[in-house]
Amino acid sequence: VQLQASGGGLVQAGDSLTLSCAASGSRISMYVMGWFRQAPGKEREFVGSITWTPGRAVYADSAEGRFTISRDRAKSTVYLQMNNLKPEDTAVYYCAAQWRTSPEYNYWGPGTQVTVSS
Repeated sequence: VQLQASGGGLVQAGDSLTLSCAASGSRISMYVMGWFRQAPGKEREFVGSITWTPGRAVYADSAEGRFTISRDRAKSTVYLQMNNLKPEDTAVYYCAAQWRTSPEYNYWGPGTQVTVSS
């Protein structure tokens, strides 16, 4: 499984940004797709995740209400739409894939930087 996140950049507080994660590999539909982020000096944290079918998403408290995760099965791509961004959302954002019976995420993409200026 290979993952490639894209869409990061420099935005201002209050702006919106959508990240994409293109997934490829065998049986990708059997994985749960997750978004994580790691801010400077902090541990990596879970943002949210989604299943390919039925496309149900769950979110961390920090993301609930401002972030939306969706997927396009035809494109094997997962999206993280982020609204009303805050400086504390500044981080490297990663997408990851978890086999449905695995207790942890098995594959990670290289990450994309999101910087929110105040």
